Amino acid sequence: MYTSIIGTRATFLSVMGFGLLPTGDAFMEFSFPPTVIVRHTHENPRKCSVLPLKGRPDVLFLTHPVKNRPPLDNYIRLAAEGPPLSAADADKGVLLLDGSWRWAAAMTRDFLDVPARSLSGWRTAYPRVSKMGTDPDNGLASIEALYIAYHILGRPTAGLLDHYHWADAFLEANGLVARRVEQEDHSPPKT
Repeated sequence: MYTSIIGTRATFLSVMGFGLLPTGDAFMEFSFPPTVIVRHTHENPRKCSVLPLKGRPDVLFLTHPVKNRPPLDNYIRLAAEGPPLSAADADKGVLLLDGSWRWAAAMTRDFLDVPARSLSGWRTAYPRVSKMGTDPDNGLASIEALYIAYHILGRPTAGLLDHYHWADAFLEANGLVARRVEQEDHSPPKT
């Protein structure tokens, strides 16, 4: 189990081996390592689909270039190429590199030691237009990729898409609408 204190930066640092875990009663247990999102400094915050996840106890944000890289020994890196992500990776942490496709190569170089896993066959709803023709055919918005990764790995997806403008279109395009309703509606069935 990975233990963390809700909403503190020390939470992730301690889970990732920095030994800063404060004491107290506000503990939360995860059966998976926290997700690490590395954002490129040139990524426009207004277009960033994962920024609303800041403050979640299962997500750590870092800025690229990363000065003090945490240990990523038991992690996989979401990538356009590589073996497909599968349930066999459920015990691994997720590393998500967040930036435009034109910055992807520079960011990837710093994390080549983290095994790549791809997400193919999924459709994006994000209306992206690359002026440089750098978007791969299987490219997803960062939040879409994270949602699909959590879905494949059997992790809770509730709340991931709450601030994503194209959430409904994305879920519908990928046949995931029923799953979202099941996770968000905890009320008893109507009789």
